[in-house]
Amino acid sequence: MSFDPAELIVWSCVFILSTTVHEASHAWTALKLGDPTAYHGGQVSLNPWPHIKREPIGMVIIPLLSFALAGFMIGYASAPIDAYWSDRYPHRSAKVSLAGPFSNLALCLVSTGIFILVAPHVDTSAPTSLPYVLAHFAQVFMFINLLLFTFNLLPLYPLDGHEGILLFFPENKAHQIRSGMRSMGMIGLLIAWLLFNKIFPVIVHFYSSLIGYPLY
Repeated sequence: MSFDPAELIVWSCVFILSTTVHEASHAWTALKLGDPTAYHGGQVSLNPWPHIKREPIGMVIIPLLSFALAGFMIGYASAPIDAYWSDRYPHRSAKVSLAGPFSNLALCLVSTGIFILVAPHVDTSAPTSLPYVLAHFAQVFMFINLLLFTFNLLPLYPLDGHEGILLFFPENKAHQIRSGMRSMGMIGLLIAWLLFNKIFPVIVHFYSSLIGYPLY
């Protein structure tokens, strides 16, 4: 794959913004539900720097490596949470966990709307024209945010989905369920990645068919 600096800039901007919104959504929801830990850490912010400073490997190094090796970006970030508060209020904690992926779904839907509006005006022979640039940014936004939404919702530790499913169980069972999932350790992440590699191409194909344009 040939290196394209312009593509690197597009993907980097979209990835950092999307991840920042994801983590800020966790932090803001936690603050509203009674846990100010992330707020005090500066994570209730759309400024990427507090999030990059907390997870430089997940927000900079791994995305750059994945782009160089695979042509798209994936990485990770985190927002601090009060473990005592999380144990005391498992349903609130579940809502905090789900806020991140659903913020990515919102970004995906907004960028889809922009793409559908702009795409008919794109001239592929003019890659520096405004419609082309907007459509391409929207396309990358759709892909990255659909990826973040899908992957993080998988109900396996340490992904957001493993905490989110506590909403579907009584609070007095939450600790037992959470402990059971976390006992898998990083094996859960491996299973999630294998599962994601099976289902995400299907989701991308379906979404591409839905909007009438290739997503990636």
